[in-house]
Amino acid sequence: MLHIKPIISSLLRSKSAPVLLLLQIMLSVAIVANASFIIHERLTMMQRDSGYAEEQIFKFNVYNFDPAINNIEQNKIDQQILRSLPNVIDASSTNMMPLSDSGWMDIYNDGPDSDTAKTTPGFAFYLGSDHLLNTMGAKLIEGRNFRPEEMNTSLDDSGMLAMVSQPLAKEFWGDESPVGKVMYQGETPIEIIGVIEKLQGAWVDNPNFEYSVMQNIDFGGQSTNKTYMVRALPEHIADLEAIIKKAFHAENPNRVIDNFSSLSDLKKQTYSNHRLMATVLSMMVVLLLLITALGLTGMVMFNIQRRTKQIGTRRALGAKKRDIVSYFMVENYLICIAGGIIGGLLAMQLGQQLMTLYSLPMLPSVYPISAVVGLLLVTTLAVILPAVRASSISPAMATRSV
Repeated sequence: MLHIKPIISSLLRSKSAPVLLLLQIMLSVAIVANASFIIHERLTMMQRDSGYAEEQIFKFNVYNFDPAINNIEQNKIDQQILRSLPNVIDASSTNMMPLSDSGWMDIYNDGPDSDTAKTTPGFAFYLGSDHLLNTMGAKLIEGRNFRPEEMNTSLDDSGMLAMVSQPLAKEFWGDESPVGKVMYQGETPIEIIGVIEKLQGAWVDNPNFEYSVMQNIDFGGQSTNKTYMVRALPEHIADLEAIIKKAFHAENPNRVIDNFSSLSDLKKQTYSNHRLMATVLSMMVVLLLLITALGLTGMVMFNIQRRTKQIGTRRALGAKKRDIVSYFMVENYLICIAGGIIGGLLAMQLGQQLMTLYSLPMLPSVYPISAVVGLLLVTTLAVILPAVRASSISPAMATRSV
């Protein structure tokens, strides 16, 4: 039967290598646990359901440079042209694109006096036609959409209506339905007529990312420069760029149509830093585990060479091959468990610092535990082959001079 005490005594006689490995394991557990947590946070963030028909949406810009153009009327004509094109599901003007890292934010008050009224959290502020909801592919779960006759063209118009995202409704009104409530934008009253299940904003890192409002302002009539959002099946999107340019120029050639981009591409670009961080941290985790495994492999191989005569003597005295393998495996586990416990505590402390400095959530204890378990598995694979090699040393080695 293998005893732990002789293994500990052997480690204490040659302290430098075990101590260095212990420090390496401590740091590996601390870094791997926190890096894995950050990777999981970033991947979870990128996989959030946006509520949009992402693969079916694209946008483009129109720049009118003809002073004779009536922007409000031209906007209506352009939207009719878009909706009449083959393979277009729906289209709308818009003031901003979701998941694009650029857009509008605003707040509402529950009374006309901003000094005494309760204020909503900041939200993404979407302006578009009565077709915007369907163009986005968003789901209305309560109330109704805007009607064509209810559309305004300016923030100064009367008869303002809004639909709010469900997360914003939950945050501000709790379990009470917001439909029928009157909010205020300055002194302008806005009636809430609907609740949208998901309506994410433009800024993926913003804590209010899920809070959004859609208001009945057809923004395309406000400026010579316009943005249109179009919904079509993915297989038709590539062809629609040329078709739209041709149709728009046929109606009025005095303008520029460009900046075609899909919502999927905008989302990839916005999340690119998070994807890069997850990739770099994943590579770092793999390298740390590999370096730690190589360190343990090197220590075992060095010990085999240094203890060749000792191993041969044990084999001559009746030790079986599994006893030799067990000896090195237990030696590995002692170092890993000791380093893992200290490294786990260090990981929690490092997690506290990251939580303070970068507003990350608290590191769950499952990550240090998983890091230790993963390290044990990796080091087991790293040690098992040299240990089996050591078990094959012949008892005759005990009689050789060193």
